[in-house]
Amino acid sequence: MDEEIKAIVKNNTWELTTLPKGHKAIGIKWVYKTKRNAKGEIERHKARLVAKDYSQKAGIDYDEVFAPVARLETIISLAAQNKWKIFQMDVKSAFLNGFLEEEVYIEQPLGYVVKGHEDKVLRLKKALYELKQAPRAWNSRIDKYFQEKGFTKCPYEHALYVKEKDGDILIVCLYVMISSSLEEENIFISQESYAKEILKKFKMNDCKPISTLVECGVKLSKHDEGENINSTFFKSLVGSLRYLTCTRLDILYVVGLVSRYMENPKTTHFKAVKRILRYIKGTTNFGLLYSFSNDYKLVGYSDSDWGGDVDDRKSTTGFVFFMGDTAFTWMSKKQPIVTLSTCEAKYVAATSSVCYAIWLRNLLKE
Repeated sequence: MDEEIKAIVKNNTWELTTLPKGHKAIGIKWVYKTKRNAKGEIERHKARLVAKDYSQKAGIDYDEVFAPVARLETIISLAAQNKWKIFQMDVKSAFLNGFLEEEVYIEQPLGYVVKGHEDKVLRLKKALYELKQAPRAWNSRIDKYFQEKGFTKCPYEHALYVKEKDGDILIVCLYVMISSSLEEENIFISQESYAKEILKKFKMNDCKPISTLVECGVKLSKHDEGENINSTFFKSLVGSLRYLTCTRLDILYVVGLVSRYMENPKTTHFKAVKRILRYIKGTTNFGLLYSFSNDYKLVGYSDSDWGGDVDDRKSTTGFVFFMGDTAFTWMSKKQPIVTLSTCEAKYVAATSSVCYAIWLRNLLKE
C-alpha cells in the first residue's frame, strides 16, 4: 500500500482540496492481488487503489471511455514467420499516466487520510484505476507520444505503431513490443497455469479427465428441467472459461454455448460446464505454436450449424484463419437472424468470414 501511494504521489496524480458545491466525491477502495509468474509461482504481493466507478455519472464525471486494444495474434504469427524477436514489457501503473479532462474528486484513501484535513477531498489531475475514462486517458497520452517520436499508426489496427529506420523495423503493439531479429524461433503461447487455477478455484482439480467437450446428441435449452443454479457462481465460472479461449480455440464453441444460459442456469447447464472442466483437466498444456512455414499464406474456413439453438432456431457462425501451419484467429458466434435453410446459414457465415478476411488482408498489406 505504501508503494502504491508513493507511486501516485510521485506521479502528481491528485491534489488535496475542498469539495466544491454541487460536486460529489467518488469513493475509492483498496484491492489486493497476488501476482504470479508463468510457472504459477508467487512473484509479489500487490495493493492497488481503485475508484468505485459505479458511482460515476455519464456526462458529469466522464464522457468518452473507448480505448482501442490491439489483437496480437497477427503480429505474433508474422514474428514467427519473419524470425523477429519479441519483447514484452509491462508499464507499471499505466493508467496513472493518463491526463484527465474532466473535473473529478475522490475521497481520501483509507489509512492515508491527511491529519487535520479529514474533511477535504482529492481532485484528480490524472486517471486512477477503475475510472471509466482511465483507459482512454492512458491511450490518448501514449498515442500522442508514439506519433511525436515518428511512429506511424496503422489505419487498420489503431493500437499498432510502426517505425522504420535504416532498413530496420520496430513494431509496437499495445501491449507487446516486437523488433526484428535474425534469430530463428518458434513461439508457443499457453495459459496452462491459468487453466490449473480455474480447476482449483472451482474444486475440480482432482476430477477425472475426459476426451470430449460435449456429450453426443445433447441439446441444451433455457427450458431444461432441473434445479436452479446460483447465477453469480455460474457467470463467474463461464467468464473464467471465456478468458481461457484466448489460446484455446478447441473450447470456444462450447463455452459460447453455455454462455447463453447465464441468466437462469439449471443443473443441465452446470453439468455441461463441468464436462468442459473435465476436458480441460486432461489438456491443461494445450496452447498455440507459431512457427516458420514454407507455405506462408492466409487461408480461412467457415461453417455454420443450421438452427442449432433449439430456443430461437438461430444458427451459429464459426470461422478459423491460418497463416502457414498455425490457426491464429477464430470466432464462434450466434447469428443475428433466423435463416431459412442450411444454404442461407452458410452464406451468412461466409459473409462474416469475408469481412474479417478483408480486414486481415488490409492489416497484413500495411
